[in-house]
Amino acid sequence: MAGIGLFRIFDPKVRRHLISDEGEVVIDEVRHHWVVFTVPMLEVILAAALLLTMATTSIGGQPVLLAIVLVLLAHAFWQFLTQHRDRFVVTNMRVMRIRGVFSQTVATTPIARVLDITLQKPIIGRMLGYGHFVFESAAQDQGFREIKWVSRPDDRDLTIQRVIQRTGLRASASVDVVQGDEDSDDDGTGPIGMDTAQEVAASTPAPVTAQPARPAPPSGSASKSIFNSERGNWTDDD
Repeated sequence: MAGIGLFRIFDPKVRRHLISDEGEVVIDEVRHHWVVFTVPMLEVILAAALLLTMATTSIGGQPVLLAIVLVLLAHAFWQFLTQHRDRFVVTNMRVMRIRGVFSQTVATTPIARVLDITLQKPIIGRMLGYGHFVFESAAQDQGFREIKWVSRPDDRDLTIQRVIQRTGLRASASVDVVQGDEDSDDDGTGPIGMDTAQEVAASTPAPVTAQPARPAPPSGSASKSIFNSERGNWTDDD
């Protein structure tokens, strides 16, 4: 319970960065894989070993050893905070990266600007279950170039791809609004943004029916018509 409380105290509080009044929600909050805490844990173990040695033996230089213990513990705690507060967040509108301990950096970009994603899984990463994301997009200068130590990388990659796909479909459907088409009741009969089958049928003009053939003039008439129009008849007298 104490560990859970410690995590909550130093949590970066992602929810307060959301645009709640616009309906933004968190799709995935990516924390670093546990492997990044290996070095801090080794430093804590080494510091504990030194303390145990100082308590059980009467070796000289205890002030120096005590200073080393304090440095190891301070560095381990700093590494823990740095890795714990580095978050990559995917929402239904954008992607964010929040990092920093005392001074915090929040980089955001719309999800539509994420173009290409490369998932790198080294051999150790495949065995332990982590990978690295490399983003090729207009957002790479804002801290999204590399997102390392991502746990469950395959699931996270599919999640990002789904969000991008849904955002693209909504963007294509919004073309109707830009062009003045207020159609919003697509029935699945065609691509998004096209009229429904009922609207297409209602807007299709009725076929032109063929006019009945005019009766031929009697053979004994004194003149024959060579051109008929609504303005009059031109005749060629015999």
